[in-house]
Amino acid sequence: MKTLVKLEITRSLRNKKFMFFSVIYPPVLYMIIAGRDVPGDMPGLRVDMKLYYMVAMAAFGAMTAVLMGNSERIAKEREAGWVRQLRLTALPGRGYVTAKVASAATVSLPSILLVLLTGALVMGVRLQAWQWAAVALCSWAGSFVFAALGVALGYLATGDAVRPITMLCYFGLAFMGGLWLPMSTLPQWVQDIGEWLPTYAYTALGRAVEVGEAPHPGDVALLLAYLVLFAGAAAWLYRKDTRTA
Repeated sequence: MKTLVKLEITRSLRNKKFMFFSVIYPPVLYMIIAGRDVPGDMPGLRVDMKLYYMVAMAAFGAMTAVLMGNSERIAKEREAGWVRQLRLTALPGRGYVTAKVASAATVSLPSILLVLLTGALVMGVRLQAWQWAAVALCSWAGSFVFAALGVALGYLATGDAVRPITMLCYFGLAFMGGLWLPMSTLPQWVQDIGEWLPTYAYTALGRAVEVGEAPHPGDVALLLAYLVLFAGAAAWLYRKDTRTA
């Protein structure tokens, strides 16, 4: 499993297009969105827009790295017969899923750190040292949920169909979870649904830290439930996959 993790990390780092969209694009988008001439705060928000979007774009970058990268890569590996070869080894389903999630989450870390650096050096965000560390840790740990989702999606569709399906989940979760716009600005029915989505709980971790509080236990529990659900589904699909090269 350790060898597979190293291989996945190396492959991701060598993919220049993937690294651009997962590492460079989020901080650029953060400067564009949060740098506009908007009010310092909005109704229903406990932080200003620069703080709000710093956490949101860190989450967006992490999702790009772990969700988009995992799903498309796995679908292509299945078609090429690579996954079938792995099933012939002693690697169990949980080991495969763990390797994919761990490698994807490792690649997401540079994107998160770059967004935080942009907040500190360009956007003028000021937090205490422990808050910076806690925001980074929460953003990184929460990305494991979406890495597991990416593995599961990679088994639900072919190489041609996986991209539109993943994009639908990707942008749907981002919008309804409050990454693009604050939840208070969305229709009530979207807010009612969004509060149960993993993206909302994900960004809520960092926003709690920004105001000097510990993450809410309910948000942590919701993310853990989604992690168990997605990882379990991914492991089951791996074992049941009978696709050949």
